[in-house]
Amino acid sequence: MSIAFTFPGQGSQAVGMGKDLAENFAEARAVFEEVDEALGEKLSDVMFNGPEDTLTLTANAQPALMAVSLAVIRVLEAKGLDLKSKVAYVAGHSLGEYSALCAAGTFSLADTARLLRIRGNAMQAAVPVGVGAMAAIIGLEHADVVAVCEEAATTGACQIANDNGGGQIVISGEKAAVEKAAGLATDKGAKRAILLPVSAPFHSKLMAPAADAMREALAGVKKADPVVPVIANVRAAPVTNAEEIAALLVEQVTGQVRWRETVEWFAGNGVATLYELGSGKVLTGLARRIDKTINGISVNGPADIDAAIAALMA
Repeated sequence: MSIAFTFPGQGSQAVGMGKDLAENFAEARAVFEEVDEALGEKLSDVMFNGPEDTLTLTANAQPALMAVSLAVIRVLEAKGLDLKSKVAYVAGHSLGEYSALCAAGTFSLADTARLLRIRGNAMQAAVPVGVGAMAAIIGLEHADVVAVCEEAATTGACQIANDNGGGQIVISGEKAAVEKAAGLATDKGAKRAILLPVSAPFHSKLMAPAADAMREALAGVKKADPVVPVIANVRAAPVTNAEEIAALLVEQVTGQVRWRETVEWFAGNGVATLYELGSGKVLTGLARRIDKTINGISVNGPADIDAAIAALMA
């Protein structure tokens, strides 16, 4: 049975993240310093000390979450981990896909930080505040949510953004259409339909200007094939070609994060353990709800790292 590494997405950020890593490991400090230098600002200070509203800004949260994930990877590697020989696959949720690709050598750390800053700014700028919305639909089957979105789309753009599994599907699009879909979902038997406090309708076709920005940004960045396959968000299947990966990252901006299918793919292809590297434990919780046969382990602090190395190097 094999191992996969997963990397969290937006919403997993918290003031103080990465601070204990920086205090305990030179390799982690080096990651935060390189990200700060690549962005031309002390993002690490915002990560360690806040304020929370500054950290939560999309343009900051995206590179910040990546930095913590890569700090964990670099410390594990310093302690003897060889990604290629110990890990079968990598995957990340939305922005976490960039973390996964950086860990697997497709992009340099500095380029990944800059790509995520561009991505965050472009996603924020794509739609005026108040025009778009997102909602979490709890306890409704995927096909029913698709039907709800199709019915609501007569009002405006509305589609599935994240299929997170465990009965949680996030929809995205124009505000009126998303609100209509939330109401229809409740009528269809959803346990809850909750409008989310987000600043833009991520992973919807309204993000097309951001997809164009990422197409241009990715075209200008040096890329290498990953040392292990990445399970792409929009495909829920392994990809190993750098140029194909770049095209899928563009598609991801307006497309669905197929996380439930990703975890199901892992379970069906011999992966017994998912290590979630970085801030929070969101993906570990989702994995347990999607497939109880998979062992989910979160690694985000010094004690977690020691335990992970003991298991990985056994």
